[in-house]
Amino acid sequence: MSSPDAGRPSPTVADPDRRTMVLDSAMATFTRFGYRKTSMEEVARAARISRPGLYFLFSSKETLFRAAATQALERDIEAVEQILADTGRPLRRRLVEAFDQWAGRYVGPLSGDVSGVIEDNPHLLGEIAATTRRRFEELVTDAIAVSASGRDAATPVAQTMISASIGLKHQVTSREAYLERLKTAVCLLVR
Repeated sequence: MSSPDAGRPSPTVADPDRRTMVLDSAMATFTRFGYRKTSMEEVARAARISRPGLYFLFSSKETLFRAAATQALERDIEAVEQILADTGRPLRRRLVEAFDQWAGRYVGPLSGDVSGVIEDNPHLLGEIAATTRRRFEELVTDAIAVSASGRDAATPVAQTMISASIGLKHQVTSREAYLERLKTAVCLLVR
C-alpha cells in the first residue's frame, strides 16, 4: 500500500516557503534578544529546525541575520510601493498607511522593533539598510510630487515627514498614538 504522498518530493529545509519561515523566525528572535544575545540554537528552536539544518541554510549567524533583515526590509518596501501606487485613494491616507507599514507597526511594547535591531547592526548589513531607506524616501517624495509643485517642492516635505516619523516612533508607546500624531503631521505637511 502506497502512502498518499508517494511520488511527491518530500519537503526540505531548502524549500522557498521553509526558508522564508526560517528567516521570519530568525528576525523575531533577533528582535527579541538582540543580535549579540541571539544564538543559532535559539533561532533553530524558534524555526522548528535542527541546528545542523539551520547551518545548512546559513553558514553563520551574520549570514542569517543579513538574510533575515534583507527579507524584512524588502517585504516592507514592497508593501510601501503597493500602498503608494494606489492613486485611486487620497494621498494623505496612502502616506499614513505607508508610514505605518514602514515604521508604525514596529511601535509598542509587543510589536518587536525590527527596525531597531537593524539600526543597531548596520555593519552587518552592508548597503541594504541604506538602500531601502533611500528607496522609502524616493517613494514618499514621488507620491507627494504628483500633487505638489513638482519634485523640488516634494523633497523637503518628504524628508520632514520622515523626520517626524522617526521622532514620533521614539516619543509614543503605542502604534495607535503613533498613527494619530502621524495623521496630524501629514495633514500639516500635505495639501
